[in-house]
Amino acid sequence: MVESAESGDLARLHEDLRAEYAQLLDIVNGFDQRLLTIKGWGVTLSLAALGLGFQQNHYGLFLVAAASGVAFWLLEAFTKAHQVHYYPRMRAIEMTAHTLFSVVLPGGERASSPLIDWSWWVAENPVRPDGHRADPADPKPGERPSSWWRRQPWFFAHVMFPHVVAIALGTVLFVLGLAGVFGPI
Repeated sequence: MVESAESGDLARLHEDLRAEYAQLLDIVNGFDQRLLTIKGWGVTLSLAALGLGFQQNHYGLFLVAAASGVAFWLLEAFTKAHQVHYYPRMRAIEMTAHTLFSVVLPGGERASSPLIDWSWWVAENPVRPDGHRADPADPKPGERPSSWWRRQPWFFAHVMFPHVVAIALGTVLFVLGLAGVFGPI
């Protein structure tokens, strides 16, 4: 009788974990859509300001392009920071599911589901800091990158580009405009 109660509790826990994981995945995917929208608006506004700067012969618009690049870069970085706050819980669910509900395959390996967050870590870091290869079927607690800047979303290449290009180009063109390269306004 006690075993069936524990079995029922484990089944409910398993279902609750699956439902929570699915909800977390939907939230993370929603952030991805917002991030694409932010990047699209940032690129559009920066390129439009650069183009108008040349068309209107007004180098002040180059500064607008650089400023909008900074603004959209920061907006994207803060949005990404909010998104990554969900990853530790996803990893915790994966580890719990692996510990409680994994099954032994014919070859002796253990398999469990879900492992989406873990598989991303394994793909990016095939060798763990301790020198051993990461096992895609055996989730471990999250290991933080060693350097501070690698943990900051605004330094992620996919977050900062193309915003830094707009910032650099807008700034250079604005300085050239101030120097008189484009003539008087």
